[in-house]
Amino acid sequence: MRETEPLLSTRPAWHWLGRQPYLPLWHQMQQRAADIAAGSAAEEIWACEHDPVYTTGRRGIDNRTMRELPAQLIRIDRGGETTFHGPGQLLLYPVIDLRRRSIGVRDYVHMLEHSCIDLLTAFDIDAGRRCGFPGVWIGSGKVAALGIRVSNGVAYHGMALNLDVDMHWFQAIKPCGLTLSAVNASACAELPSPADMAENWSRRFVSLLAG
Repeated sequence: MRETEPLLSTRPAWHWLGRQPYLPLWHQMQQRAADIAAGSAAEEIWACEHDPVYTTGRRGIDNRTMRELPAQLIRIDRGGETTFHGPGQLLLYPVIDLRRRSIGVRDYVHMLEHSCIDLLTAFDIDAGRRCGFPGVWIGSGKVAALGIRVSNGVAYHGMALNLDVDMHWFQAIKPCGLTLSAVNASACAELPSPADMAENWSRRFVSLLAG
């Protein structure tokens, strides 16, 4: 039982963090999630780009297409297979108390996907879900990957949207374990800056979260 009531708001604050190395931010997410579960911190949404890195989830399924990856590989605590994060890719990291909000994991995943699809639709990009595979797709190409961790009822990690990534990074992996290419949203529309896209995306996600 929690000693104090969690600091819950219907509209969590969001922060644009610019470009960040992956490992320290992951540790900050873990700590933030633990603090929220203990009732000593408020929910937040972080948005950023990362230095080039590959991450792989708890299951450790090897979906690499080459033995040596062109950037560091970090094994982390989210779900999902190996994916790439780097410049030109927008990360949305909500740290949200699902238990307190009475939101199921599946509904939360759909909420993340929905917010991304809404964002792309606003720029006349025809994006959608692909049955059986988390994330967002443009045709047969994956434009946004998703992976979350839920600990003590609090969700963290989140979603990665390809805005204008150098696609050679994805040649080292198979998105979702499939022989499908990753795509950039910028190939379909002229987009604002990553910071502006982050604000727009966060606003759409918060609206869904607030109901």
